[in-house]
Amino acid sequence: MKFVIVGYGRVGQRTARILKEEGHDVVVVDVDDRKVERARSDGFEAAQGDASEETVFDGIDFETVDAVGGLTPDVNANFAACMIGKHHGCRTVLRIDEDYRQDIYETYAGDVDDVIYPERLGAAGAKTALLGGDFNVLADLTENLQLTTVTIPDGSPAVGERVNAIELPGDARIYAHGRRTEPMTIPLPGTEVEGGDRVAVITAPEAIVGVRQQLVGDANASAA
Repeated sequence: MKFVIVGYGRVGQRTARILKEEGHDVVVVDVDDRKVERARSDGFEAAQGDASEETVFDGIDFETVDAVGGLTPDVNANFAACMIGKHHGCRTVLRIDEDYRQDIYETYAGDVDDVIYPERLGAAGAKTALLGGDFNVLADLTENLQLTTVTIPDGSPAVGERVNAIELPGDARIYAHGRRTEPMTIPLPGTEVEGGDRVAVITAPEAIVGVRQQLVGDANASAA
């Protein structure tokens, strides 16, 4: 698959590198020429320019692009990039750094495929660790661990199960959960999984297939 990552800061770099490690093609776009040079030195095709200006994408063949991630700290630039991706039929992911407010979410959620809150998830993980949580905090991710999100289909074996009771292969752990139109956060102990929910999982790469089978189901996992 091929992805356009807008923003090569902390979130964009990590996302691009994970995608590359999994064998995907990644094109990086950033307004900062130093970050563009860093992306190129990391082995990525990269373009320099303001993502809110459509001309910065002129050299990208969107017929071959599967998804666009607006991952800069600037929500307006992210939204503009996502709208360009949407125009070309790509999946779109928008980063928002501000603390969650319903009006902010409603402003953007209807126009993109997914909204992510890196700081919110990181803070939730740190809070749980401080309170004695038993999962790996985001800051502890290494090359041997991967971060993935999964949408639970209606036929999943996980539907109806409490989030904290789902047993995953190896040391894989669910660290965040969200309903269809809600941001992901740390689930309450009694939260039950419903079809359409999303969960974020920390897992070793070799356990990915087993995790998806457990959360998505054999038939859906093989089709994914």
